[in-house]
Order: sequence, then structure tokens, then C-alpha cells
Amino acid sequence: MQQTKQTFLLSNYSGSSMRQSPTPTPGTATVLAMGKAFPKQVLPQESLVEGYFRDTNCQDSAMKEKLERLCKNTTVKTRYTVMSKEILDNYPELATEGSPTIKQRFEIANPAVVEMATEASLACFKEWGRPASEITHMVYVSSSEVRLPGGDLYLATQLGLRNDVGRIMLYFLGCYGGVTGLRVAKDIAENNPGSRVLLTTSETTILGFRPPNKARPYDLVGAALFGDGAAAIVIGTDPIPDKESPFMELNYAIQQFLPGTHNVIDGCLTEEGINFKLGRDLPQKIEDNIEEFCKKLMSKAKDGTALKNYNDLFWAVHPGGPAILNRVETTLGLTSEKLECSRRALMDYGNVSSNTIFYVMENMREETKKKVERGEVVEEWGLGLAFGPGITFEGILMRRI
Repeated sequence: MQQTKQTFLLSNYSGSSMRQSPTPTPGTATVLAMGKAFPKQVLPQESLVEGYFRDTNCQDSAMKEKLERLCKNTTVKTRYTVMSKEILDNYPELATEGSPTIKQRFEIANPAVVEMATEASLACFKEWGRPASEITHMVYVSSSEVRLPGGDLYLATQLGLRNDVGRIMLYFLGCYGGVTGLRVAKDIAENNPGSRVLLTTSETTILGFRPPNKARPYDLVGAALFGDGAAAIVIGTDPIPDKESPFMELNYAIQQFLPGTHNVIDGCLTEEGINFKLGRDLPQKIEDNIEEFCKKLMSKAKDGTALKNYNDLFWAVHPGGPAILNRVETTLGLTSEKLECSRRALMDYGNVSSNTIFYVMENMREETKKKVERGEVVEEWGLGLAFGPGITFEGILMRRI
């Protein structure tokens, strides 16, 4: 039997109920609303190098030239950052090599990530159109804070959630944390009929800010690539007609680690903050394993749908960096536009760790609207992918609705 291309045309993608099929699958988790937030400080990439070396009092011209090259290669144009002149004035030791500053860093990071998560959640609630009291569960993801109680409790308090809201905290997962959050929230929603799950992610680079040092070349990669921000989404099954507007169905999720690769992405907390090491073979490891992982996800499509052609799908890939996106694109034979939403998120925000997958999804939602307005078909099925420490692959089979 000849395979048919899995595409569909929406008659109206304004968020109203006037749509053609496909319709939500009963009992399957859907994304009902999204929101995002960023710190006030905007960091244009062209001004990063001068500012970074000035703030850290570094005079090493060779390292400065290296950072300039890295900044060009990342394709990043704009980022947002919690770090500011005021913070450096109050905590000058952050820019001093070898200073034990973990306490000071958490004094800055802990409230900052909750503030961003609160703003993103409120934006999400506004789009959702339902009161915070209807949130039954919360999944909070961050690699930027450590404390007891955790940021999940502070966020629930700030948002005025019910005191019996079911909270889950996912700490220090790194770049795949957003897709892990989707998997956990999906399981909660599908196993608790009528529930509404708030998933929030919030990250800041404060923990890793330090002066450049030739003994730590990985710090320059972080300085050139990573940014700060937050995201929030509401997930639930069986959307309420005329009251909720789902736009993505979460069909199947899997996680997989690559044995023997736990040192490729290495991070540890020290008295000076968090130290990261990224192996040069990371893109190659992803390239060697990505196709088998994607095929496993594609085989889980429901109702006998046969997904075989990668270019018949949409792709929401965490943009860990341009090298990773290039390897995924080349290995799978994707046409250039398939990863455009990922590349645009990287360009506009940098790699914001667990948040970035949601910026990609938002770009996809906007692109879908534009395609519909032009009378073009849009792919029904797609994959959401992220990679991080482990090396861990996290994936989810998604369906536009």
C-alpha cells in the first residue's frame, strides 16, 4: 500500500474552535497554552566580548580572539541575562578567579529563577484563559538553583496555587530537562483524568559566570552560547470545548542514555560555582545514535499511521549548538527548513538549557499560522528531541491538532 504524506490543512488557526481534523485523541495529553519570560538585561552578541573581558578584568588577547571566533560560530544574535552591573558591583568576587562564591551565586540565582518562572507562568495562564486554581499538578525544572524547600514551593506560593497541588521538582538535568518535563507532565495528565499540569522551566547562567582561564576552555563556549530565561506550559487531556485551545498532542515519550558516555558532558558544583566540560565528540555521538532513536519514536504513532519519511514530519529539536543541529539535519537528510524553528530560537535567545525546546515549539506554532494563512499544508506528526548529560536522549512523538 502506498504511504500517504501525513499533512493537514487548518481552516482557522487563530486559537478558536473552528478547525478541520485532526481532533484531540481522548485521554491523550495536549499542550493547552504556553508562556515565556526573560531577564531585563539584553545581551547583543556583538557586544559580548568587550563586556565580558571588561567585567572580568581579563587582558589575555589570545583568549579574547578565541571568544570572538566562538561568538561568530554559535549563530547567536541576542541573549538575555540575569547578570548586571549592579550584581557585579554588589558581588565583585564573582569576577575574581578562585573565589569561593557558591553561596553568593545561589543568593542571586534562587530568587531570579522563581521570578522568571512566575512571569512565564502568568503569561501562560493569560493565554490559557483559566484560573490558577484549576492547576492540579506542577512540574518544575531547573539546573540553576539548589535549596530546601525548592523553587517549586516558592513558585506555587507566588502563583497562588492550591496548597494541595501535586509538585514535582526536576533538578540538574541540563539541556534535556524540558522534554523530560513534557514526559513527566504527560504521564501525570493521562493518569489523573481531569487534571491540569503546569510545567515550568527556569534557568540562569549565574552559577557558571567566572573569569576566562586557559585551563578551562569550556568556559568560553558557555560565555558564547548560553542565555537565561523561563518557559511555562499547561498540559491536560480532553480539552474543554470552547474554553481551551490545544495545539499539540503528546503521543509517546521515551528516554535513552548511551552507555559509556557519562563523561562527554560533565558538570559539578564547586565552591566557585558550576564547572562544565563538553567533549568534542558530542556531535558525533549524537550523529551515531539519532536515527535509531527517531525510528523508535516514529514506530509508536497511533491508529496504524506509518511514519517513515523524516521530511514528512515537523521537527522541534533542542538547539544545543549549530554543530548538533547540522549533524541531525545531515544524518537524517532533512531539508533546510525543517530545523529553521530551532535555529531561530538559538539565534534569538541562545541555548537556554531546559527552556529552549519551548521557544522552538512557540516558533513552530507561529510558523503553522503563517502556513495556514498562505494556504499551505502543515505536517500532522513530528518529533521533539533534546540531548544532555548522560549522554541522554529525550524524545517525544507529537501531533498537531
